[in-house]
Amino acid sequence: MRTSIWLVRHAQTQFNLERRYQSSSDSPITAYGERQMAALAARLRRIPFTEALISPTARTRAAAEMILAGRSGVNIQVDPAWAETNHGRWEGLTYREVMARYGDEARARWTNGINGRPQGGESLADVAARVGAAWNQLRREPLGRRMLIVTHATPIQLVICACTGMPPNEHWRWRIDTTGITSIDLYGAGPIIRMINNVPRLDAATDSE
Repeated sequence: MRTSIWLVRHAQTQFNLERRYQSSSDSPITAYGERQMAALAARLRRIPFTEALISPTARTRAAAEMILAGRSGVNIQVDPAWAETNHGRWEGLTYREVMARYGDEARARWTNGINGRPQGGESLADVAARVGAAWNQLRREPLGRRMLIVTHATPIQLVICACTGMPPNEHWRWRIDTTGITSIDLYGAGPIIRMINNVPRLDAATDSE
């Protein structure tokens, strides 16, 4: 008996394309991102999901809607525990813009390690605490489910760290691309990682662009 969990990152947005800090902002999905979502839905179409947890952003909702289109009986919940790191007043800025406007604040954040934060935002320690609590709750629940979690890079990286015994400050070692799929089976004895950052292949026309 096991619970199979499929953690999925949303598709490419305009902020992703421009390499801007993005958490709660509803940056539009790019044309490439639309193709990514179609490929993602095709890749997961045979998985009989029983439940879905969705981070509260437009980009995660769009991916979840495409994946779950035509399905019935799926228990869907919007769960802020799976949100991306709150970047505070850095939201929507590039790294270069942050350094130009808030250089001292940025340097202080890096100096303080996992406890550093932008003004009005979260630290990595904050995010690790809320994602860790959500993940531990899933591990305590009855087995036998197939769950979709549509979320962001940092929560997925932190879950992988939790499963492999790595500290949260090493989360950057796990690359999670847009629409990357990470699959983990939960057993009574603990989790087994089946797949990390499997990005669905786009159609030939998209690949040639």
